[in-house]
Amino acid sequence: MQRRRVLKQLTAASLFALSGWIPQVFAADTIKVGILHSLSGTMAISETSLKDVALMTIEEINAHGGVMGKKLEPVIVDPASNWPLFAEKARQLLAQDKVAVVFGCWTSVSRKSVLPVFKELNGLLFYPVQYEGEELEKNVFYTGAAPNQQAIPAVEYLMSEDGGGAKRFVLLGTDYVYPRTTNKILRSFLHSKGVKDSDIKEIYTPFGHSDYQTIVADIKQFSAGGKTAVISTINGDSNVPFYKELGNAGIKATDIPVIAFSVGEEELRGVDTKPLVGHLAAWNYFESIKNPVNAAFVEKWKAYAKAKNLPNAGTVVTNDPMEATYIGINMWKQAVEKAKSTDVDKVIAAMGGQTFKAPDGFTIEMDKTNHHLHKPVFIGEIRADGQFNIVWKTKGPIRAQPWSPYIPGNEGKQGL
Repeated sequence: MQRRRVLKQLTAASLFALSGWIPQVFAADTIKVGILHSLSGTMAISETSLKDVALMTIEEINAHGGVMGKKLEPVIVDPASNWPLFAEKARQLLAQDKVAVVFGCWTSVSRKSVLPVFKELNGLLFYPVQYEGEELEKNVFYTGAAPNQQAIPAVEYLMSEDGGGAKRFVLLGTDYVYPRTTNKILRSFLHSKGVKDSDIKEIYTPFGHSDYQTIVADIKQFSAGGKTAVISTINGDSNVPFYKELGNAGIKATDIPVIAFSVGEEELRGVDTKPLVGHLAAWNYFESIKNPVNAAFVEKWKAYAKAKNLPNAGTVVTNDPMEATYIGINMWKQAVEKAKSTDVDKVIAAMGGQTFKAPDGFTIEMDKTNHHLHKPVFIGEIRADGQFNIVWKTKGPIRAQPWSPYIPGNEGKQGL
Protein backbone atom coordinates (compact mmCIF):
# COMPACT_ATOMS: atom_id res chain seq x y z
CA MET A 1 0.00 0.00 0.00
CA GLN A 2 2.74 2.40 1.07
CA ARG A 3 4.69 1.76 -2.17
CA ARG A 4 1.56 2.31 -4.30
CA ARG A 5 0.84 5.66 -2.56
CA VAL A 6 4.40 6.87 -3.15
CA LEU A 7 4.20 5.86 -6.83
CA LYS A 8 0.91 7.75 -7.18
CA GLN A 9 2.46 10.85 -5.62
CA LEU A 10 5.48 10.61 -7.94
CA THR A 11 3.22 10.19 -10.96
CA ALA A 12 1.19 13.24 -9.91
CA ALA A 13 4.36 15.28 -9.44
CA SER A 14 5.60 14.22 -12.89
CA LEU A 15 2.31 15.20 -14.52
CA PHE A 16 2.33 18.58 -12.78
CA ALA A 17 5.91 19.17 -13.90
CA LEU A 18 5.08 18.25 -17.50
CA SER A 19 2.12 20.60 -17.52
CA GLY A 20 4.35 23.44 -16.30
CA TRP A 21 2.47 23.79 -13.01
CA ILE A 22 4.38 22.79 -9.89
CA PRO A 23 2.50 23.21 -6.62
CA GLN A 24 4.33 24.85 -3.73
CA VAL A 25 4.79 21.53 -1.93
CA PHE A 26 7.12 20.38 -4.74
CA ALA A 27 8.90 23.73 -5.22
CA ALA A 28 11.61 23.43 -2.63
CA ASP A 29 13.57 26.49 -3.75
CA THR A 30 12.71 30.18 -3.80
CA ILE A 31 13.45 33.07 -6.15
CA LYS A 32 15.83 35.53 -4.55
CA VAL A 33 15.26 39.23 -5.25
CA GLY A 34 17.62 42.01 -4.16
CA ILE A 35 16.64 45.25 -2.42
CA LEU A 36 19.37 47.90 -2.76
CA HIS A 37 18.37 51.02 -0.84
CA SER A 38 20.12 53.33 1.64
CA LEU A 39 18.80 52.56 5.12
CA SER A 40 21.30 54.93 6.75
CA GLY A 41 23.00 58.20 5.80
CA THR A 42 21.59 61.27 4.07
CA MET A 43 19.29 59.35 1.69
CA ALA A 44 17.66 57.10 4.32
CA ILE A 45 14.87 59.68 4.74
CA SER A 46 13.72 58.86 1.21
CA GLU A 47 14.88 55.29 0.56
CA THR A 48 13.81 53.41 3.70
CA SER A 49 10.15 53.52 2.68
CA LEU A 50 11.07 52.03 -0.72
CA LYS A 51 12.63 49.04 1.01
CA ASP A 52 9.49 48.65 3.11
CA VAL A 53 7.04 48.95 0.22
CA ALA A 54 9.14 46.41 -1.73
CA LEU A 55 8.80 43.98 1.19
CA MET A 56 5.05 44.64 1.32
CA THR A 57 4.73 43.91 -2.42
CA ILE A 58 6.81 40.72 -2.13
CA GLU A 59 4.66 39.57 0.81
CA GLU A 60 1.51 40.26 -1.24
CA ILE A 61 2.84 38.30 -4.24
CA ASN A 62 3.83 35.39 -1.99
CA ALA A 63 0.37 35.37 -0.39
CA HIS A 64 -1.10 34.91 -3.89
CA GLY A 65 1.09 31.93 -4.78
CA GLY A 66 4.42 33.59 -5.54
CA VAL A 67 5.96 33.60 -9.02
CA MET A 68 5.71 30.39 -11.07
CA GLY A 69 4.75 28.60 -7.85
CA LYS A 70 7.89 29.78 -6.03
CA LYS A 71 8.03 32.19 -3.11
CA LEU A 72 10.08 35.35 -3.50
CA GLU A 73 12.90 35.67 -0.98
CA PRO A 74 14.07 39.26 -0.42
CA VAL A 75 17.79 39.88 0.14
CA ILE A 76 18.23 43.33 1.72
CA VAL A 77 21.51 45.27 1.76
CA ASP A 78 22.29 48.78 3.03
CA PRO A 79 24.67 50.80 0.81
CA ALA A 80 24.39 53.59 3.42
CA SER A 81 24.21 56.61 1.03
CA ASN A 82 27.79 55.71 -0.01
CA TRP A 83 28.04 55.66 -3.81
CA PRO A 84 31.01 53.27 -4.24
CA LEU A 85 29.37 50.96 -1.68
CA PHE A 86 26.32 50.72 -3.97
CA ALA A 87 28.53 49.00 -6.56
CA GLU A 88 29.98 46.61 -3.96
CA LYS A 89 26.52 45.71 -2.65
CA ALA A 90 25.20 45.23 -6.19
CA ARG A 91 28.05 42.82 -6.93
CA GLN A 92 27.30 40.95 -3.70
CA LEU A 93 23.62 40.59 -4.64
CA LEU A 94 24.33 39.35 -8.17
CA ALA A 95 27.50 37.27 -7.75
CA GLN A 96 27.17 35.97 -4.18
CA ASP A 97 23.46 35.97 -3.37
CA LYS A 98 22.49 35.06 -6.96
CA VAL A 99 19.38 37.25 -7.01
CA ALA A 100 17.19 37.14 -10.12
CA VAL A 101 16.53 40.89 -10.07
CA VAL A 102 17.37 43.99 -8.01
CA PHE A 103 14.98 46.76 -7.02
CA GLY A 104 16.89 49.79 -5.86
CA CYS A 105 18.84 53.06 -5.99
CA TRP A 106 17.44 56.57 -5.63
CA THR A 107 20.10 59.07 -6.70
CA SER A 108 21.50 58.99 -10.22
CA VAL A 109 25.01 58.83 -8.78
CA SER A 110 24.11 55.53 -7.08
CA ARG A 111 22.55 54.23 -10.31
CA LYS A 112 25.64 55.26 -12.33
CA SER A 113 27.80 53.53 -9.70
CA VAL A 114 26.04 50.16 -10.11
CA LEU A 115 25.56 50.21 -13.92
CA PRO A 116 28.97 48.68 -14.79
CA VAL A 117 28.27 45.81 -12.37
CA PHE A 118 24.85 45.05 -13.89
CA LYS A 119 26.32 45.16 -17.40
CA GLU A 120 29.31 42.96 -16.51
CA LEU A 121 27.23 40.32 -14.69
CA ASN A 122 24.12 40.71 -16.90
CA GLY A 123 21.94 41.56 -13.91
CA LEU A 124 18.56 43.28 -13.97
CA LEU A 125 17.83 46.54 -12.13
CA PHE A 126 14.47 48.25 -11.65
CA TYR A 127 15.06 51.94 -10.89
CA PRO A 128 12.04 53.66 -9.30
CA VAL A 129 12.86 57.38 -9.17
CA GLN A 130 12.53 60.32 -11.56
CA TYR A 131 15.88 61.13 -13.17
CA GLU A 132 17.71 63.26 -15.72
CA GLY A 133 17.46 60.88 -18.69
CA GLU A 134 20.37 60.74 -21.16
CA GLU A 135 20.59 57.00 -20.55
CA LEU A 136 19.08 53.82 -21.98
CA GLU A 137 20.57 50.61 -20.65
CA LYS A 138 19.60 47.06 -21.61
CA ASN A 139 19.95 45.93 -17.97
CA VAL A 140 17.74 48.65 -16.43
CA PHE A 141 14.01 49.34 -16.42
CA TYR A 142 13.19 52.91 -15.40
CA THR A 143 9.86 53.08 -13.56
CA GLY A 144 10.32 56.74 -12.50
CA ALA A 145 9.94 59.78 -14.78
CA ALA A 146 12.15 61.04 -17.58
CA PRO A 147 12.47 64.87 -17.78
CA ASN A 148 9.54 65.23 -20.22
CA GLN A 149 7.35 63.40 -17.67
CA GLN A 150 8.15 65.77 -14.78
CA ALA A 151 10.66 68.64 -15.17
CA ILE A 152 9.47 70.13 -18.48
CA PRO A 153 5.72 70.07 -17.64
CA ALA A 154 6.50 71.57 -14.21
CA VAL A 155 8.32 74.57 -15.70
CA GLU A 156 5.64 75.03 -18.37
CA TYR A 157 3.12 75.20 -15.52
CA LEU A 158 5.16 77.82 -13.62
CA MET A 159 5.31 79.97 -16.77
CA SER A 160 1.56 79.70 -17.35
CA GLU A 161 -1.04 82.10 -15.99
CA ASP A 162 -2.39 79.39 -13.64
CA GLY A 163 1.12 78.74 -12.33
CA GLY A 164 1.85 82.41 -11.61
CA GLY A 165 3.53 83.52 -14.85
CA ALA A 166 7.14 83.21 -13.65
CA LYS A 167 9.74 85.17 -15.65
CA ARG A 168 12.87 84.44 -13.57
CA PHE A 169 14.04 81.05 -12.32
CA VAL A 170 16.31 79.78 -9.53
CA LEU A 171 17.62 76.29 -10.30
CA LEU A 172 18.54 74.99 -6.84
CA GLY A 173 19.89 71.46 -6.44
CA THR A 174 22.16 69.01 -4.70
CA ASP A 175 25.53 68.87 -6.44
CA TYR A 176 25.50 65.67 -8.51
CA VAL A 177 24.52 64.36 -11.93
CA TYR A 178 20.69 64.44 -11.68
CA PRO A 179 20.28 68.13 -10.73
CA ARG A 180 23.08 69.33 -13.03
CA THR A 181 21.83 67.44 -16.10
CA THR A 182 18.17 68.29 -15.40
CA ASN A 183 19.11 71.96 -15.05
CA LYS A 184 21.12 71.83 -18.29
CA ILE A 185 17.95 70.58 -20.01
CA LEU A 186 15.80 73.20 -18.25
CA ARG A 187 18.16 76.06 -19.11
CA SER A 188 18.00 75.04 -22.79
CA PHE A 189 14.20 74.74 -22.55
CA LEU A 190 13.94 78.20 -20.93
CA HIS A 191 16.14 79.66 -23.69
CA SER A 192 13.68 78.20 -26.23
CA LYS A 193 10.94 80.16 -24.44
CA GLY A 194 12.89 83.43 -24.62
CA VAL A 195 14.25 83.45 -21.04
CA LYS A 196 17.74 85.03 -20.85
CA ASP A 197 20.65 83.69 -18.79
CA SER A 198 20.47 86.85 -16.65
CA ASP A 199 17.02 85.65 -15.51
CA ILE A 200 18.31 82.21 -14.48
CA LYS A 201 20.25 81.63 -11.25
CA GLU A 202 21.84 78.21 -10.66
CA ILE A 203 22.89 77.11 -7.14
CA TYR A 204 24.22 73.75 -5.88
CA THR A 205 24.86 72.41 -2.36
CA PRO A 206 26.55 69.17 -1.23
CA PHE A 207 24.63 66.12 0.00
CA GLY A 208 23.60 66.59 3.64
CA HIS A 209 23.84 70.41 3.44
CA SER A 210 21.94 72.04 6.30
CA ASP A 211 22.51 75.83 6.28
CA TYR A 212 20.22 77.52 3.74
CA GLN A 213 20.05 80.97 5.36
CA THR A 214 22.34 82.72 2.84
CA ILE A 215 20.86 80.87 -0.15
CA VAL A 216 17.28 81.78 0.81
CA ALA A 217 18.37 85.43 1.29
CA ASP A 218 19.95 85.34 -2.21
CA ILE A 219 16.73 83.93 -3.68
CA LYS A 220 14.73 86.72 -2.03
CA GLN A 221 17.10 89.34 -3.48
CA PHE A 222 17.02 87.76 -6.97
CA SER A 223 13.21 87.81 -6.92
CA ALA A 224 13.24 91.62 -6.73
CA GLY A 225 14.06 91.59 -10.47
CA GLY A 226 10.69 90.12 -11.50
CA LYS A 227 8.25 87.25 -10.91
CA THR A 228 10.49 84.40 -9.70
CA ALA A 229 10.04 80.66 -9.13
CA VAL A 230 12.43 78.13 -7.56
CA ILE A 231 12.93 74.74 -9.20
CA SER A 232 14.31 72.47 -6.50
CA THR A 233 16.29 69.32 -7.20
CA ILE A 234 17.53 69.10 -3.59
CA ASN A 235 17.69 65.44 -2.55
CA GLY A 236 17.58 63.66 0.79
CA ASP A 237 17.45 65.13 4.28
CA SER A 238 18.70 68.57 3.10
CA ASN A 239 15.10 69.29 2.15
CA VAL A 240 14.15 69.62 5.83
CA PRO A 241 16.45 72.62 6.64
CA PHE A 242 15.70 74.21 3.24
CA TYR A 243 11.96 74.23 3.82
CA LYS A 244 12.42 75.30 7.43
CA GLU A 245 14.48 78.29 6.24
CA LEU A 246 11.80 79.21 3.69
CA GLY A 247 9.35 79.31 6.59
CA ASN A 248 11.76 81.32 8.79
CA ALA A 249 12.24 83.87 5.98
CA GLY A 250 8.48 84.23 5.57
CA ILE A 251 8.62 83.31 1.88
CA LYS A 252 5.12 82.38 0.83
CA ALA A 253 4.16 80.44 -2.28
CA THR A 254 2.30 83.50 -3.55
CA ASP A 255 5.60 85.46 -3.46
CA ILE A 256 8.14 82.90 -4.73
CA PRO A 257 6.68 79.47 -5.51
CA VAL A 258 9.03 76.51 -5.06
CA ILE A 259 8.39 73.44 -7.20
CA ALA A 260 10.27 70.33 -6.06
CA PHE A 261 11.13 67.20 -8.02
CA SER A 262 12.38 65.12 -5.07
CA VAL A 263 10.03 66.14 -2.27
CA GLY A 264 6.90 64.15 -1.65
CA GLU A 265 4.72 63.08 1.22
CA GLU A 266 7.52 61.09 2.92
CA GLU A 267 9.99 64.02 3.04
CA LEU A 268 7.28 66.38 4.38
CA ARG A 269 6.66 64.11 7.36
CA GLY A 270 9.69 65.71 9.04
CA VAL A 271 8.67 69.33 8.42
CA ASP A 272 6.14 71.78 9.83
CA THR A 273 4.19 72.19 6.59
CA LYS A 274 1.97 75.13 7.64
CA PRO A 275 4.40 77.82 6.36
CA LEU A 276 4.84 75.81 3.12
CA VAL A 277 1.19 75.71 2.06
CA GLY A 278 0.89 76.42 -1.66
CA HIS A 279 4.45 75.44 -2.61
CA LEU A 280 4.51 72.78 -5.30
CA ALA A 281 5.82 69.37 -6.29
CA ALA A 282 5.69 67.63 -9.66
CA TRP A 283 5.29 63.86 -9.67
CA ASN A 284 3.49 61.06 -11.49
CA TYR A 285 1.53 60.04 -8.38
CA PHE A 286 0.26 61.57 -5.13
CA GLU A 287 -1.35 59.81 -2.17
CA SER A 288 -4.31 62.22 -2.44
CA ILE A 289 -5.36 60.90 -5.90
CA LYS A 290 -8.93 59.64 -5.64
CA ASN A 291 -9.68 56.27 -7.26
CA PRO A 292 -10.43 52.73 -5.95
CA VAL A 293 -6.99 51.29 -6.88
CA ASN A 294 -5.19 54.03 -4.95
CA ALA A 295 -7.57 53.78 -1.98
CA ALA A 296 -6.73 50.06 -1.74
CA PHE A 297 -2.97 50.74 -2.15
CA VAL A 298 -2.92 53.39 0.62
CA GLU A 299 -5.02 51.24 2.94
CA LYS A 300 -2.78 48.21 2.30
CA TRP A 301 0.36 50.26 3.07
CA LYS A 302 -1.04 51.72 6.30
CA ALA A 303 -2.15 48.26 7.46
CA TYR A 304 1.27 46.80 6.60
CA ALA A 305 3.09 49.57 8.52
CA LYS A 306 0.95 48.91 11.57
CA ALA A 307 1.32 45.11 11.34
CA LYS A 308 5.12 45.36 11.00
CA ASN A 309 5.36 48.09 13.65
CA LEU A 310 7.30 50.40 11.33
CA PRO A 311 8.63 53.66 12.86
CA ASN A 312 5.80 56.21 13.19
CA ALA A 313 3.39 53.59 11.79
CA GLY A 314 0.42 55.81 12.59
CA THR A 315 1.57 58.57 10.22
CA VAL A 316 2.96 56.62 7.24
CA VAL A 317 2.25 57.95 3.76
CA THR A 318 2.60 56.73 0.19
CA ASN A 319 4.52 58.63 -2.48
CA ASP A 320 5.60 58.51 -6.12
CA PRO A 321 8.77 56.35 -5.87
CA MET A 322 6.83 53.91 -3.66
CA GLU A 323 4.17 53.57 -6.35
CA ALA A 324 6.91 53.15 -8.99
CA THR A 325 8.50 50.39 -6.86
CA TYR A 326 5.13 48.65 -6.51
CA ILE A 327 4.50 48.83 -10.27
CA GLY A 328 8.04 47.62 -11.09
CA ILE A 329 7.91 44.52 -8.88
CA ASN A 330 4.48 43.53 -10.20
CA MET A 331 5.52 44.08 -13.84
CA TRP A 332 8.67 42.00 -13.29
CA LYS A 333 6.47 39.18 -11.89
CA GLN A 334 4.25 39.37 -14.98
CA ALA A 335 7.27 39.31 -17.31
CA VAL A 336 8.77 36.29 -15.53
CA GLU A 337 5.48 34.44 -15.87
CA LYS A 338 5.22 35.38 -19.55
CA ALA A 339 8.83 34.24 -20.15
CA LYS A 340 8.31 31.17 -17.91
CA SER A 341 11.82 31.93 -16.64
CA THR A 342 13.82 34.31 -14.45
CA ASP A 343 16.60 34.34 -17.07
CA VAL A 344 17.52 38.02 -17.46
CA ASP A 345 17.50 38.12 -21.27
CA LYS A 346 14.14 36.33 -21.45
CA VAL A 347 12.61 38.64 -18.83
CA ILE A 348 13.92 41.73 -20.67
CA ALA A 349 12.28 40.45 -23.88
CA ALA A 350 8.99 39.89 -22.01
CA MET A 351 8.91 43.31 -20.28
CA GLY A 352 8.08 45.47 -23.31
CA GLY A 353 4.33 46.07 -23.51
CA GLN A 354 3.59 44.86 -19.97
CA THR A 355 0.66 46.75 -18.43
CA PHE A 356 -0.45 47.28 -14.84
CA LYS A 357 -3.47 48.99 -13.32
CA ALA A 358 -1.66 51.55 -11.16
CA PRO A 359 -2.68 53.59 -8.11
CA ASP A 360 -2.25 56.75 -10.22
CA GLY A 361 -5.58 55.83 -11.85
CA PHE A 362 -4.29 54.65 -15.23
CA THR A 363 -3.33 51.34 -16.81
CA ILE A 364 0.40 51.97 -17.13
CA GLU A 365 2.43 50.43 -19.98
CA MET A 366 6.11 49.60 -20.22
CA ASP A 367 7.26 51.02 -23.55
CA LYS A 368 8.01 48.33 -26.12
CA THR A 369 11.45 49.74 -26.95
CA ASN A 370 12.82 52.28 -24.45
CA HIS A 371 12.58 50.52 -21.03
CA HIS A 372 10.54 53.43 -19.57
CA LEU A 373 6.95 53.58 -18.39
CA HIS A 374 4.31 55.75 -20.04
CA LYS A 375 3.28 57.94 -17.09
CA PRO A 376 0.74 60.67 -16.26
CA VAL A 377 2.07 63.95 -14.79
CA PHE A 378 0.55 65.69 -11.77
CA ILE A 379 1.44 68.98 -10.06
CA GLY A 380 0.40 69.24 -6.44
CA GLU A 381 0.25 72.10 -3.91
CA ILE A 382 1.41 71.39 -0.36
CA ARG A 383 -1.43 71.34 2.16
CA ALA A 384 -1.15 72.08 5.87
CA ASP A 385 -1.47 68.33 6.62
CA GLY A 386 1.56 67.42 4.45
CA GLN A 387 -0.58 66.07 1.62
CA PHE A 388 -1.03 67.66 -1.83
CA ASN A 389 -3.93 69.23 -3.68
CA ILE A 390 -3.59 68.39 -7.38
CA VAL A 391 -3.71 71.67 -9.33
CA TRP A 392 -2.74 70.39 -12.80
CA LYS A 393 -2.50 67.05 -14.58
CA THR A 394 -2.08 65.56 -18.04
CA LYS A 395 -5.08 63.92 -19.69
CA GLY A 396 -3.32 60.56 -19.66
CA PRO A 397 0.07 58.82 -19.64
CA ILE A 398 2.95 60.47 -21.56
CA ARG A 399 5.58 58.43 -23.41
CA ALA A 400 9.06 58.99 -21.96
CA GLN A 401 11.82 60.74 -23.90
CA PRO A 402 14.99 59.32 -22.29
CA TRP A 403 17.06 61.52 -24.64
CA SER A 404 15.93 65.12 -24.20
CA PRO A 405 15.34 67.09 -27.42
CA TYR A 406 16.79 70.11 -25.53
CA ILE A 407 20.27 68.50 -25.49
CA PRO A 408 22.12 69.04 -28.82
CA GLY A 409 22.87 65.78 -30.64
CA ASN A 410 19.74 63.99 -29.39
CA GLU A 411 17.63 64.82 -32.44
CA GLY A 412 18.00 61.37 -33.99
CA LYS A 413 17.26 59.46 -30.78
CA GLN A 414 13.62 60.45 -30.28
CA GLY A 415 12.15 57.24 -31.74
CA LEU A 416 13.94 55.01 -29.21
